[in-house]
Amino acid sequence: MVTGLVLVEIGALATGIYLASLSGPIILAIGLSGMVAAVLYTAGPFPLGYHGLGDLFVFLYFGLGAVAGTCFVLSGEWTTTAFLLGIPMGALGAAVLTVNNIRDLDTDVLVGKRTIPVRLGRPWARRYYYLLLLVPYVVVACLVAGGDLPTLALLPFLSSPLALKLARTVAARTDGPSLNTALGQTAALLLLFGLLLAGALLFGGVPSAA
Repeated sequence: MVTGLVLVEIGALATGIYLASLSGPIILAIGLSGMVAAVLYTAGPFPLGYHGLGDLFVFLYFGLGAVAGTCFVLSGEWTTTAFLLGIPMGALGAAVLTVNNIRDLDTDVLVGKRTIPVRLGRPWARRYYYLLLLVPYVVVACLVAGGDLPTLALLPFLSSPLALKLARTVAARTDGPSLNTALGQTAALLLLFGLLLAGALLFGGVPSAA
């Protein structure tokens, strides 16, 4: 695991240096802070994942930072729409982490790991997971209704049956195999939602005012 982390960090640093040469030092700063957060997730005197902060950092780096940063690298601009589109991706990234933590809730309590599901308890942890699944669709619908995105951007709603299936599974099951399946399918939902949204924006465009 340590070797894998080191290799990933080296690759990320090399990529970050290249992107910084194209877009400026702010991209390198975002990348470096993300590398530090990845290490501190389980290491150091205050591991983020053990204190319920993992979701926040996943939301920030896999959502807002990833989407808005990519937009900046490609266009040279920081846009409100790009940050708002980071919310769905960050929420679904946090949902992946959440279903993992719901599965491990009982054992995490025993070892003193204070994830959000541990802090909330199983009933409210499930509701938190439902919210993370719901938010992406609400954000996209609001952006389309407000004219910030084309109607084609509603394409990610084709993934909503999978989201509903996942909500029902997490509501009804506590066994490891079922939640392992839900974990993999939540990651698949993240990928599917992102691909559908990216395709919609590629072919539908984004209003210039955004």
